[in-house]
Amino acid sequence: MTGSSAVPELSGTQASILAAYAELIEELGSDDVSYRVIARRAGIAERTVFRNYPTRVDLLLATAAWIETTLFAREESHSIFDIPLAIRDAMQRYDLRPELAHVVAETAMRGVSGAAPSPDRAHLERLLDAEVPSLDAAQRRAVIAALSHLDSAGTWVTFRREFGMDRRDIADAAAWAAEAVLDSIRDRVAS
Repeated sequence: MTGSSAVPELSGTQASILAAYAELIEELGSDDVSYRVIARRAGIAERTVFRNYPTRVDLLLATAAWIETTLFAREESHSIFDIPLAIRDAMQRYDLRPELAHVVAETAMRGVSGAAPSPDRAHLERLLDAEVPSLDAAQRRAVIAALSHLDSAGTWVTFRREFGMDRRDIADAAAWAAEAVLDSIRDRVAS
């Protein structure tokens, strides 16, 4: 996967605001952070935070996207069959920063307008088209949907909350599931 999902270019002030908010989320949780506290941490005026992010939803969406592309950035996979390793690595990174993983997951899972539930979908589609062009539309959609879902903070949250799994078990289960998805198409690889 990549860390190059479509995120608008940020000014230095915006990056400072998002970094400050991410730090505060890890310390206090996302609900207990006021614009005043964010401004103080970022070393700017509270009005500057409001000017850049007029609503809490704007701030949350921007922060989730920033977290995903900076703190949870991924090395680009060069083969669709490398994706299980990328997923394993992502699950382990989410586990190291659980508060931030929850923010990314909940923003996407709540369907907040503007959230990107599968930001690396286009990359998966390019890899699949290059390596397994013989898939019909339904098969292609199923593989992309399954891999997109598995490669998400939402999957990490589900495995942690619903199944009480630990870091290694989450990483193993997500990677194993991705391998199972890809096993069904391995014999169709273009030569």
